[in-house]
Amino acid sequence: MAKAPAFTCSECGASHPRWSGRCDACGAWNTIVEEAPLSTGPASKTLGSKKGGAIALTDLATTDMPPPRSLSGIAEFDRALGGGLVGGSAILVGGDPGIGKSTLLLQAAAAFANSGLKCIYISGEEASAQVRMRAQRLGLAEAPVRLGAETNLRDILTTIDAERPDLVVIDSIQTMWADNVASAPGSVAQVRAAAHELTSFAKRRGISVVLVGHVTKDGQIAGPRVIEHMVDTVLYFEGERGHQFRILRAVKNRFGPADEIGVFEMTGAGLSEVANPSALFLSDRVEPPPGAVVFAGIEGTRPVLVEFQALVAPSPLGQPRRTVVGWDGSRLAMILAVLEARCGIPFAGLDVYLNVAGGLKVSEPAADLAVAAALLSAREDVALPRQTVVFGEISLSGALRPVGQTENRLKEAGKLGFSDAIAPSGSRTGDGSGISIRDFPDLTAFVGEVFGAG
Repeated sequence: MAKAPAFTCSECGASHPRWSGRCDACGAWNTIVEEAPLSTGPASKTLGSKKGGAIALTDLATTDMPPPRSLSGIAEFDRALGGGLVGGSAILVGGDPGIGKSTLLLQAAAAFANSGLKCIYISGEEASAQVRMRAQRLGLAEAPVRLGAETNLRDILTTIDAERPDLVVIDSIQTMWADNVASAPGSVAQVRAAAHELTSFAKRRGISVVLVGHVTKDGQIAGPRVIEHMVDTVLYFEGERGHQFRILRAVKNRFGPADEIGVFEMTGAGLSEVANPSALFLSDRVEPPPGAVVFAGIEGTRPVLVEFQALVAPSPLGQPRRTVVGWDGSRLAMILAVLEARCGIPFAGLDVYLNVAGGLKVSEPAADLAVAAALLSAREDVALPRQTVVFGEISLSGALRPVGQTENRLKEAGKLGFSDAIAPSGSRTGDGSGISIRDFPDLTAFVGEVFGAG
């Protein structure tokens, strides 16, 4: 009996029993396409009709050496990879349009090529002349990178097999076209097939492959989620177009720590690495106005100091605005509710604006206390001392909870000239930071002593 055809949404990957004009999962129109069903021949009916080969098993106490790594010389890129490029690894890089993905990977390919690796850059979005123009603008015209412009997956794999490079950059996976898949380029079936073929080929030949992925309006890599499971490392290139800073964040890494970041600055000559992000994010900071608070955070294994900026103003609207840039809007609502319920400080009838300076996105719960301090500072029109950093997590009861890596946060603050810190009681610290700590058990004590309110 023949299997019924499968219909899949090319936007979100949801499966449907029949074709329709609108996807019920994501709401997109005209995105449901038919995929060819799996074969139902005799070979697929049962696995017991043919005996397979035995798998070689080993124990966990292996003596194998860790995989060797190659360094590009771009320290921030190597940091995001977990310490360098692992041979035979598959890497997926996603980011908003125009954020600098192609620029970053062309610079990385040139750096690896200059260090002795054989590199090929395949562009499916631009002609070779356009890539060469970018290379000239970046000063990379003399780098020994082989360049190609092609979207046919079969031709690309044949070329890679003949050239046997150490690193291949595919820009982008959504433009690749496999002639054995009956769907248009960019569809779920095409993206899945192309990613599977490229990663499998890289593993068999020991070639590292970097895939550039487009993102949806929600910031997720477009196409089926299974692509992120196929590859070894998933990197997101983040940043705001109004800021020159760019963050390369590892959200998955089989060869290193996740949530590690590399910081870059967009210049006229391309992306330049930032060795001390804290100093750069606070470079324009003078005497702080009310509403500005410095947060000592941790991104991956790196301590980073950023400034939270809050503005509280009377609202002419019946429903006050709550606008957040660089932080979680739901967590801001929670902080406002705790301040009102536990400390008696209302924000009804007030517009609240919160911004993370520099375009960095902060997701750490340790930023709760810094956000609360910025909100109170803006509401009471009282500035915190200039040499003070703040960190700590706020619970729904109003208690302040200690956070990890306190000593690293304080050491980073000490390097930049900060002398005081506000933190939860019970924070574990060493003796090497040289910073005076004011600790508080709950939010009520903090509000009463620092702002004289509550």
